[in-house]
Amino acid sequence: MKVSLSWLREYVDLPAVTAHEIAEKLTAAGLKLESVISYGHDIKNVVVGEVLSIETLEGFKKPIRHCQVEVGEAAPREIVCGATNFEAGDRVPVALPGAVLPGGFEIASRKTYGRLSDGMICSEAELGVAESSPGILVLPGDTPIGADVVELLGLRDDVIELEITPDIGYALSIRGVAREAAAAFDSAFLDPADVSPPVASGPAYPASIADPSACDRFVLREIRGFDPSASSPLWMRARLTRAGMRPVSLAVDVTNYVMLELGQPLHAFDAARLTGEIVVRRAEPGETLETLDHVVRKLHPDDILITDGSGVISMAGTMGGLHTEISDASTDIVIEAAHFSTSGIARMSRRHNLVSEASKRFERGVDRELPLYASWRAAQLLAELGGGTIQPGVTHAEVEVEPARVAIPSGYPGRVAGTVYDRETVIRRLEQVGCAVESSATETGGTADGIAAKLAVTGDDMLVVTPPSWRPDLTDPNDLAEEVIRLEGYENLPSILPAAPAGAGLTESQRLRRRVGRSLAAAGYVEILSYPFSGERDFDNLQLPSDDARRLAVRLANPLSEDEPLMRTTLLPGLLKTLVRNVGRGFGDVALFETGLVYRPSPDAPAVAPVLGVDRRPSPEELASIESALPAQPLRVGVVLAGEFEPSGWWGKGRGADWADAVEAARVVAAEAGVTLDVRADRHEPWHPGRCAALYAGDVLVGHAGELHPRVVEAYGLPPRTCAMELELTRLEQSPVGRPQAPAISGYPVASQDVALIVDAAIPVAPVEAALREGAGELLESIRLFDVYAGAQVGEGRKSLAYSLRFRAADRTLTVEETTAARDAAVALAAERTGARLRGV
Repeated sequence: MKVSLSWLREYVDLPAVTAHEIAEKLTAAGLKLESVISYGHDIKNVVVGEVLSIETLEGFKKPIRHCQVEVGEAAPREIVCGATNFEAGDRVPVALPGAVLPGGFEIASRKTYGRLSDGMICSEAELGVAESSPGILVLPGDTPIGADVVELLGLRDDVIELEITPDIGYALSIRGVAREAAAAFDSAFLDPADVSPPVASGPAYPASIADPSACDRFVLREIRGFDPSASSPLWMRARLTRAGMRPVSLAVDVTNYVMLELGQPLHAFDAARLTGEIVVRRAEPGETLETLDHVVRKLHPDDILITDGSGVISMAGTMGGLHTEISDASTDIVIEAAHFSTSGIARMSRRHNLVSEASKRFERGVDRELPLYASWRAAQLLAELGGGTIQPGVTHAEVEVEPARVAIPSGYPGRVAGTVYDRETVIRRLEQVGCAVESSATETGGTADGIAAKLAVTGDDMLVVTPPSWRPDLTDPNDLAEEVIRLEGYENLPSILPAAPAGAGLTESQRLRRRVGRSLAAAGYVEILSYPFSGERDFDNLQLPSDDARRLAVRLANPLSEDEPLMRTTLLPGLLKTLVRNVGRGFGDVALFETGLVYRPSPDAPAVAPVLGVDRRPSPEELASIESALPAQPLRVGVVLAGEFEPSGWWGKGRGADWADAVEAARVVAAEAGVTLDVRADRHEPWHPGRCAALYAGDVLVGHAGELHPRVVEAYGLPPRTCAMELELTRLEQSPVGRPQAPAISGYPVASQDVALIVDAAIPVAPVEAALREGAGELLESIRLFDVYAGAQVGEGRKSLAYSLRFRAADRTLTVEETTAARDAAVALAAERTGARLRGV
């Protein structure tokens, strides 16, 4: 929300402070400051002039006019201008030599087109009033010659840009921000909605509400004899522009102006194009509407619509229809102001990916009492500026809504803040917000009052608070406590460190997660945090079969994006999309990891979770029904690698990431859980069928690692030979791991033996190593594969595996005979299990 300081001062009696001081006060009150922008402070030496005569210069590709302009000096000024929208006798803004225009643009006398130009006649854009303008700004005929244009037009202004969070929709208006500024400075507030519409003498254009859940108040006023050629005044166009809105026409500008001023969205219909009674209802199957942006939209049954006898004419609170828009020939106008369902407008806006200034306000909550006053304010402006006549009567269709009442102990805000606010302070601050406060010794009924009764255990007297209509967010005692605390000043709250409870600390699961993150970071990986959402397209890109369990996912009721409406069942899509983004930014050597939950629903889980009331504790059966609807949420860790894993440089050639690095990442993770992984060849999407490893902890499958399938690489646009690993930490936590023991360190020397075994090329390395380890016995300290060879020397279809075996005893120096016997036993067991034989034998 961009707030013009001059506009703000019309409704709050601010002291002589700067825009930055006002912004600081608003920030302290909870409104987040984005920026402060100054307009017109650098403009100087621009005056009002009268065009005395115009000479059109010939021989140029575009119209060039040499003007004599009276600026209140001894002699007229000669000025060359290319605009043609003014005539002799018009009064215009003139930048004299030495003048400075917005952006530091300096004006000087110069010779151009063969004539002297002793200044410049200015347009709205050149004065910083608009982003663009078709011609020179022509001023009213009674504007005094020689007057300072900056002061005359109020060009000097400051704009405070605020970020408005969803819970304070009332601040999306000058009215709301002025109320906050008045409270912050303890100044008088003049409500711009304090207008007095005439007593209704009957309905205007006929209208009704067919669905009370969609709209509870609908107001129409009618203006006839409107001049469609009338233009918006400069002050209105300037304020709209500085608020970030583009001036369009007088009718549209007035509705936008009142929306910015009061916070009530309005819409103007061409009365000549309306047919029959206007009805607010939900959409019917098959209905469509061509909106003002020339898009034909297929409507959803839950969409809130404004219709007449011809069909749909507007998407309520979001965008009007093209058929009834105000045109250059519109002379009769119907102004609509309404109070629509907050959730209904929010869902419709997201459903159609159509966010407008109106929908942003309706989905955050609009003052239900405003439609009568905002429509009258708009009608007055249209009649005043467009020459129309306001027709007697007003159409006012409404559904009765009981005002909310909240009971709160007077001492509750102080207990929440950890300080003391006396009863008078609490009442004063709540009334400053606009609440009506009454004292009550008994409960008044309702859920909020029941909560408050439980809070009133300290003997505080109870206050019954009726929030104002412009604050629909104030629904329980905590909301009211927050208002008191923020107006009293967050900076005044005491700083007290909470006492740490004895015996608390990290759980084993939390410790493991932190150890895993540190170990992967030490191994060269960078941690990311991606959104836990995915879509059917991700399952297709991962080449998952139609019956794959990972395709069964929890669908969100209100997804942020229709392309990703599912909770993720694997970490890989988020990792792969982040990898693509990094590569697209020029980082080709990437190693990423993420730790997070995945969501795996049971095939027999109910499609919709039961929704229970809050008036009592759920029964065991109801709790069980909720548990059955919840998906399993295991904790997983995933990595992706692309490019060089070991960088090249002056020291030599680097090494590209391959499937072995992905497997090694899994071993690093498992080592932190005290688990040794068993690596087995496997075929599992989305990995390459010949470069995929299944990872087991004992007999439990805990994950997969390897190189991704080429089709997956192509679908995501990944670098060639991209590798990935996904491991379930929850299963590693469940592995039976005893208390960690420090290894015994022997003081005796190590004895090494190397063996080279020839096996069939199809035999994996893991079973050969396992046989050697078991056959070598307790004397074996470590085993390492240091060479793999396949060639003519070992025969076709065979490979040679060279291992280094290290032996050591804890109580003696081993003899050659002992180490040789252990080596031979290891080779014998490998031969028995895998058919291996010593190379050269």
